Formats: sequence, structure tokens, C-alpha cells
Amino acid sequence: TSLRISDFNRHLQTHSDEKRHVCHLCHKAFRTATLLHNHVNVHTGTRPYKCSDCDMAFVTSGELSRHRRYKHTLEKPYKCSMCKYSSVEASKMKRHIRSHTGERPYACDLCSYASKDAYKLKRHMVTHSGERPYECYICEAKFTQSGTLKTHMLWKHGENMPKYECPHCCAIITRKSDLGVHLRNLHSYMAVAIKCSYCDAIFHERYALMQHKKTHRNEKRFKCDQCSYACQE
Repeated sequence: TSLRISDFNRHLQTHSDEKRHVCHLCHKAFRTATLLHNHVNVHTGTRPYKCSDCDMAFVTSGELSRHRRYKHTLEKPYKCSMCKYSSVEASKMKRHIRSHTGERPYACDLCSYASKDAYKLKRHMVTHSGERPYECYICEAKFTQSGTLKTHMLWKHGENMPKYECPHCCAIITRKSDLGVHLRNLHSYMAVAIKCSYCDAIFHERYALMQHKKTHRNEKRFKCDQCSYACQE
């Protein structure tokens, strides 16, 4: 709802796929004039939104707000209603909520993998393409994912690197902050249980679900009702 019709009309544009505002420099199109204006600022290098507490300046007001929260006010206005987690950004809170609900809206169309955010799905798709974009600068070994490269660096070249061992599984992690993320994503209790996509089993911990799914790895779930033929997919 809105007090002004102009604000309401601007909001409606966020639900539309129509992109009438076209950049005169690269011809990329946008839904709103504001999005186009911010995009042109990237071309020109214009940073009209200046921080009042330091010398930083930004292309959009949203970038300035995030900067101030991260660097100056330390405010975390987005609070989870299910646990003590709070966030600087709404997008991070949206991803966090999915760790409670089990929602995985970004699904791979080549296998059963699904993710709570688009970046992880993009990273997963590399495993199907065979591309290995992450290269070790010491021995030039190449990997499909950054996490695999980190593990390689830890075990092959990490004599002096700190090692944080997960108390719940065999994961060895190089940074303490990454261990916290690992514990929160895989080993924290979820109030809303997640159902296995292959059977009726349900789990309140993501790691337990992952381990359970491995039992279905070579299972031939699709059975012909005319003969004895069965296949995995």
C-alpha cells in the first residue's frame, strides 16, 4: 500500500517484465528509470551517494546504506523470527530463512541438486560442464569449485595454515568464520523438517539429510510396470 499514486505505480513496475528504459551506451534495458540511471552511473564512473563518515562514494543509495551498516553503524535491521540471526541486508535474511524452511528454489535441471541461492547453483553447474576455473597458484592443479581448491591448499600446501575441525563431521576448514557458516548451514537444528526427495524420511539437520541421500545414490527408482527394467533417471 502507498499514500501516493506515483509510489504505487513505481512499485507495480517491480512486478512487470517490461523493460522500456534503454541505456544509450550499451542498449541494456531496465524496468525503471532509477535502475537505468544507476546503470549509466556505472558507465560514467559517477558516484553521487557520498558517505558522511568517510571518503567513500557509491553509485546507488542502496550501496551507500549497506556500506554505512557494515562499516559505521553496524546496524542489522533484518532479524530472523525463528532464531537469533540478524542481517545487514534483506537478501541475506531471505537466504537465511530458507535454512529453516528447507526451501531450495534454485534447482539443477541435470540432476537432483537444488540450492537456496542462485550463486551456489551457478557454482554447481560447473560440475556438469567439466570447466575447472579455480587453479592452485603453487602447483597449477585445477578444480571445479573454490571450496575444493581451499581443501587442496589446506592439505597439500597448508603446513602453516590454521585448521578448524568440525565437531560433527570430518570437515577441516581454514577460517574460523567459515567454520561458523558450515555449522550454521549443515548442523544447526531446523524447526521445519525437510523431507527426502527420494523417500518419506524427514530430517531436522541438513547434514543428516545429505548423508541419508547418499543411500539413494545408486538406487534405481524408476521401474517399468511392464517388465523388470529399472533405471536411476
